[in-house]
Order: sequence, then C-alpha cells, then structure tokens
Amino acid sequence: MADLDGDITSPLLDARAPDVVFDLNGVLDHPSEEAAPESNPFGFLGASPLSLPPTSPVDPFRNHTPGIDGLYEWCKTVLCLPIAAVRLVLFGLAIAVGYVATLMALCGWNDKLRPMPRWRCRAMWVTRLCARCILFSFGYHWIKRKGKPASRDIAPIVVCNHVSYIEPIFFFYELFPTMVASESHDALPFVGTIIRAMQVIYVDRFSPESRKLAIHEIKRKASSNGFPRVMLFPEGTTTNGRFLISFRPGAFVPGFPVQPVVVRYPYIHFDQSWGNIQLLKLMFRMFTQFHNFFEVQYLPVVLPDESKQQNAVHFAERTSYAMASALNVLQTSHSFGDMLLVARASEIAKEKSSNYMVEMGWVETSFNISTSEAMLLLDQFLAMNPDVNGRVQFHGFLTAYGLGWNPLCEKIFGYLDFEKKGSITFRQFLTGSAHIRKQPLFWRACEAAFARCAGNLTDRAPVEKVTDIIQAMAHGSNREILHQLLDADKDGIVCKGDFMNCLQKHPWLIALFPRVEDQMDEV
Repeated sequence: MADLDGDITSPLLDARAPDVVFDLNGVLDHPSEEAAPESNPFGFLGASPLSLPPTSPVDPFRNHTPGIDGLYEWCKTVLCLPIAAVRLVLFGLAIAVGYVATLMALCGWNDKLRPMPRWRCRAMWVTRLCARCILFSFGYHWIKRKGKPASRDIAPIVVCNHVSYIEPIFFFYELFPTMVASESHDALPFVGTIIRAMQVIYVDRFSPESRKLAIHEIKRKASSNGFPRVMLFPEGTTTNGRFLISFRPGAFVPGFPVQPVVVRYPYIHFDQSWGNIQLLKLMFRMFTQFHNFFEVQYLPVVLPDESKQQNAVHFAERTSYAMASALNVLQTSHSFGDMLLVARASEIAKEKSSNYMVEMGWVETSFNISTSEAMLLLDQFLAMNPDVNGRVQFHGFLTAYGLGWNPLCEKIFGYLDFEKKGSITFRQFLTGSAHIRKQPLFWRACEAAFARCAGNLTDRAPVEKVTDIIQAMAHGSNREILHQLLDADKDGIVCKGDFMNCLQKHPWLIALFPRVEDQMDEV
C-alpha cells in the first residue's frame, strides 16, 4: 500500500498490482489477452474478430430531385404541358417509323451469328435518325461533344458510364454499336426488335454460364471487323453521375484496346439520372423541360498492359481511373448488387432503404460472396424486424431463429456487433456470415458437427437429436423454429446434404454444436 502519511498525491493502489474490476453483479473480471479467445465463439475455426472499414456515407443511386419542388419548377411544368403533348406525339411517331424501318431491314435475315450485310446496316440509318428525333422530343435539342470516337481498328470496344436511358439511344444514333443487354430487353415491345438489329449480346447476369458465353461473344465480335464495335456500360446499372461504381470485368477480359467515354447531365433544377425514380415519372419530367443538357466526351484509348494482359481487374481499374479523373468524381465500391439490395428493402416497405447497401463490389472481392447469396442473407436479416435505421436488436436476432437468451448466443451476436452498440447492421450480418464461412476449417467443422449428430448413422440424423444438441448449448430455444431450419422437407430426418446447406446459409450456427474442435481431429 502507498504511504498515506501527509501525502495526498500517492496512488491508493500499488501500480505494480494487477487491475481488478468488479461489475455491477459482483462478477470478478481480470482483463487479459487470454480471455479474448473465449469471447470469440468462432475462434476454434481460426476466425479473427470481425473488423470492417467505415461504411461509405454516399448513395451513388439517389436522384436528387425525385419530385417537383419550388414555384419555378411547378410554373415551368404547367407552362410546358402543351409542349409535352407535342413532344409525346413526336416520340410516338419516331418509335413507329423506326420500328417499321427496322422490320424492313431485318426482313428475310435469319443468320444472327454473322455480321449484318452492309445494305441492311445502311437501311438502319432511318431508325438511327428516328433515335435522334426521340432525343429531341426529350428536350435534348443539341448535344455537346468533346473529342472524337477512335476508329474501330484502334479501339474495337467502347465503355461508358451509365446515368440514364438516354445514353443507349444516343450511341445507337452516334455509333450504331453492338451492345450487351439483359435477356429481358428482348421482350420489350418495339424496342426489342430495334436492339435485335444491333446484334446485341444477351446475358443473364445471375448465371455464371451466361456470363461466360457473353464474354466469348464480346471477344468474337470485337475481333472481327465485320461486326460493329462493341459497347458496354461496365458499371452494370445507372448511377446519379456523381460517383463511379465498381466495374464488371466483361469488357476487359478479351484484352482489346478500349476507348472510354464519359457523359454528363448538367442541371440546376432537374436531375436527369435514372436512380430511385420511376421511368414514367422521369420521362414526364424530361418532356416538361425547356431544354435538357447532355455532354459527351471521348477519352484517349486505354491499351492493355502487355505484361498484365490477362489481368482484367487491373485493366478495368486503369480505365475507371481515367474516367473518374475526366468526370472529377469519386470511385466507390458499390455495384449493381447494391441496387438490388435497396430495391428488395424497398419492396418490404423499409424506410431508408439505402442503409442496406453494403458496397457489393468490395464484398464480392473480399469475401467471395455473390449477389444472389447476399439477397438470401438480406431476407434473413429483414425477418429479424430491423428498426427504421436498418439495425437489428439482440431480441430480434434471437426471435428470428427461435433461440433463447443465453451466454453463447450473446457471444455470437457480440461477434457480429463488433462496434458494441447493442445492434447490428445488414453489412455486419452479411460480412460476418461470409467471414465465418470462408475460414479454411469451416467445412471440416461442419463435417465434424454432423458426425457427432449422426452417431452410428453415416448420412442422416434424427431432427430431434440435432435439436437436442443445439438446445443443450443454447438453452430456451424454440424447437419448432429449429426444426424448420434443419428439416426443410419435414420428414423428421436431417440428411448430410440438408445439414451442410443449412450451415452454408446460416454459418454462425456452427458455434451451437459442442466440442466441434475436438471432433475435427477425428474427421
């Protein structure tokens, strides 16, 4: 003890003595590095404590003028209603004439694998002029251009940032390229016929096989001068033009020179980006403007680095940097997947749906998780009843999975809640689940857990036995909900495939199986 005789500056406790802390319940706690692994329920997998970079505060998809605000805008809208009616008639006539001209150009031509004959391409000039009339009807009376498109021999592939549906119409008129489009576009009335004349490359972005075929087609058409140049929007979706999101690698895998193009939509009162705004509403706003500004800038051709020609990611990064520098905007790790997550949250009528963005470009690279898997995890998260800020409390987490309030479940939730706020975001839930699943020992642990549940049986276990094991670790759990998670076909048996699929969807469940680490050495 310190000498207190006349010395009020001496410490009451010897500084050499270990710190002792009592909590409100009188539980003795000795903070030390040895206690840290015990608070990590996934330490036996080799999983380090969860740590994420700060969440990006930006929303690259938000339209900044979703409604008609202010006296000026209302007066302008009312004044332009007669003009809008005339523009609508011009729009309809241009679509009709272009559709008929396209039908005539395609008449009798069925060989879609070879380049379109030149005389048919010349016939498409009528449709291309109709496309310019459509732009005129939307208020784009003149279009500012800077730079020139490179010849096809120099740059067979063109890439552009994507802000609105205006760019495809403009480049159809300007370059008449072959584009990459979703398979759903083929079914659009009138438009589907016109884009078929462009010999578009259809792709189902959720199908790996379809994406591989699309890349093969990009390479085939880009390497043949008989086809038009190939044009892609590597962001994969529209943004508000203030940011550049992650590029998909499809345009860069073939290794051909690429010409970047950037577009801008300067505005004061009306944001023309196709973000979180309905198509018909956006079209109406365009019809009721005196003039809409649109700028196009062709940038210098970006050549593939011969030493890294096969590294499409490096090629895409150099191209996106050139485009972001020309636009003077920031690059973010968001992707088309974030747009889907926001749309899904909006369907469930969740407020502040932008809180469910996770920067999928970064997530896919860091955790090897697809957008489809992220959508499934979002459904799980939404079932936990998040609050208006998109955060889930501990009680909601337990209720969704039928778990009781116990120390082990607190540790599992605490692992995801690394910020120690008492609630978790979807980003934490998604990355935490992906981080656990990517551990090298995870699947071995799943095998060991199933071996413990199956006992003498090799490929099946009674669902009651599996539930009993979980309840022994997580007291107070709801057996009925656990049955639904483990026994999807409701036959009372958990086969090995069902068990592994369940842990793949809910990887944190592995912590509920006792002595998994002891069993792993036996597998």
